[in-house]
Amino acid sequence: MHITVSLPSLLRDCTGGRVKFELHALTLQEALNQLLLSYPKLRIHLWTETGQVRKHVLLYYNDTNIAWLDDLDIPLQLGDRLTIFQAVSGG
Repeated sequence: MHITVSLPSLLRDCTGGRVKFELHALTLQEALNQLLLSYPKLRIHLWTETGQVRKHVLLYYNDTNIAWLDDLDIPLQLGDRLTIFQAVSGG
């Protein structure tokens, strides 16, 4: 199954200029693993050294923040989306 991934343009240098693309995976966890295998530079922007999602990053599976999910071994369905939001601050 394919999942559509969208990410902010601030991270496009980590994905060869792509801000929307598809990954092939059977589960959400597999899609996240595939994301890091395909685009290893994303790791430092999205996850801490201990493997936690960074505080300023939100990862949404369809309309649900993955932080609210008990298990990421969710079988993917046609039309599923993974959306990455990265908060930017400054003054």
